[in-house]
Amino acid sequence: MKKLITLLIVFILSGAMTVWAEEGMTKKQGDAILKELRQIKALLEKQQRQAPAQAKGAAPEAVDATVGVESPTLGNKNAPLTLVEFTDYECPYCKRFYDAAFSQLKKNYIDTGKLKFVSRNLPLPFHKNARSAAQAALCAGDQGKYWEMRNVIFKNSRALGGSQLSDYARDLNLDMKKFDTCLSSNKHAGKIDADVKEANSVGISGTPSFVLGKTVTKGKMKGEKIIGAQPYGAFEEKIESMLTEVKNK
Repeated sequence: MKKLITLLIVFILSGAMTVWAEEGMTKKQGDAILKELRQIKALLEKQQRQAPAQAKGAAPEAVDATVGVESPTLGNKNAPLTLVEFTDYECPYCKRFYDAAFSQLKKNYIDTGKLKFVSRNLPLPFHKNARSAAQAALCAGDQGKYWEMRNVIFKNSRALGGSQLSDYARDLNLDMKKFDTCLSSNKHAGKIDADVKEANSVGISGTPSFVLGKTVTKGKMKGEKIIGAQPYGAFEEKIESMLTEVKNK
């Protein structure tokens, strides 16, 4: 397990260095990423200590997962496929997915009626603003502007303090009294907790993570887990394969 953790840290660090090179990060920002890596390592080691020992010869973790789809949804509700995302608004890899893959998925599959996209939350404990950002998006959703707020938050993922979230809400012309009351009362805490609990129950503990499968109408879907900020091509390949299966059946 120690070797796995080390390899994971190296993988994450390599991604961080790529972001550093692409975005010209400052030393302060670099130090923050290194601090986050240490927190990730500590969290993984804690989870390993708490997990029961796996029986010798036990089957590997299933790649499929059954998750709920009663969350903010984008696209045709009767699309043949559904992609459920578990995200953290302060996670740099979630932003990478948003910047590099989401717009193409929206253009080629969501807007064309082939894919329904469901947004769920998995704020990680070492991202201090992730939970409040998730609350802000859901509060904006109460006024019909969930996706608009989600877009603004991802575009400003390094500026998610309380006053900044209120500024974004004001820019979207939300009713600020309703928004501030929703945010301060933690109205959607139960929804976020339920998202986290279900993600963990199917072996999802990092962000971004996804479940891709056939669209269902009774609140639950079973699909293939996709872990990490995969490039658009990886999603395209799996979606096309599943669309072919649906068509053939």
